[in-house]
Amino acid sequence: MPKNPQPALAPVDRAILRLLVADARMPNNAIAEAVGIAPSTCLGRIRALRERGVIRGFHAEVDPAATGLGIQAMIAVRLHAHTSEQIRSFAGGIPRLPGVVAAYHLAGADDYLLHVAVADTDALRDFVLEHLTAHPAVQHTETSLIFGHVRGAAPTAPD
Repeated sequence: MPKNPQPALAPVDRAILRLLVADARMPNNAIAEAVGIAPSTCLGRIRALRERGVIRGFHAEVDPAATGLGIQAMIAVRLHAHTSEQIRSFAGGIPRLPGVVAAYHLAGADDYLLHVAVADTDALRDFVLEHLTAHPAVQHTETSLIFGHVRGAAPTAPD
């Protein structure tokens, strides 16, 4: 993630982003028509947004329950200390843990928030015990079940 502030986005780029967030599979010519630019210009703008890191990727949103992962939870994790070593030790392994959908490094009472999807409550318990509370850097965890989820709009500043 870039540390330096990005240059401001043009209104046409914001419009392109809103369309892509709504439907990442929208054809380039349809995006171009919707925002009022030529398809070649649109393609160039999308390429530039990707190169600048504004667009970080295109993803399929999969229903975990449809793949046998019927339980989703958010798990707040608090570390014992905030040393570089403990943060690296814990954070370095998060992406490889089974069931981790997303992880957030936080400021505040908790240090991390993990979104996990697992088969059932036994698998959730095992995940917490085997991967979190057994980790030497972890002081405390708190698990909240997810009953539903809706995706928000594109995170862009107003025009």
